[in-house]
Amino acid sequence: MNTLEAIDTRRSCRSFSSRPVAPEVLDRLLRAAMQAPSAGNQQPWQFVVVTDRRILDAVVEVSPNARMCKEAQAAILVCGDTTKEKYPGFWSQDCAAAAQNVLLAAHELGLGAVWTGAHPISERVQGFRRLFKLPDEVVPLCLIPLGYPARAVAHVDRFQPERIHWNGW
Repeated sequence: MNTLEAIDTRRSCRSFSSRPVAPEVLDRLLRAAMQAPSAGNQQPWQFVVVTDRRILDAVVEVSPNARMCKEAQAAILVCGDTTKEKYPGFWSQDCAAAAQNVLLAAHELGLGAVWTGAHPISERVQGFRRLFKLPDEVVPLCLIPLGYPARAVAHVDRFQPERIHWNGW
């Protein structure tokens, strides 16, 4: 699959099969994440990989929009580490790029994935901090539940030419 095909065909997956995700597949996703661009090459990310069923099930208490964790075989919590910032405030953009790399790499590898937000919702940030015992300087941006899709997700063309403005508004 080429890059444009991956971008055009990737969709959020919220229903997963019981097939486990191998550690080497998770490693490949993390390697893709860390290839993301970052402001000043600061790479302010930290990742928590979740494969423990008890923890995946407990995520719903922290983030009700992450109900699919009950079916997911793994998840990656993408976090910003404010002690690694050269340019304060850019961690969220840098970590968003890393998260997008995870989503695209998961699609390439035949996995389904979905971005579920944490930051800037303080209840979710605090809930993830408690659940994963995160240090104060580490801020959870999003949780990406992963697994092999239970069913195919249809392609949708989202191109909206009316939202494009050339050389000004």
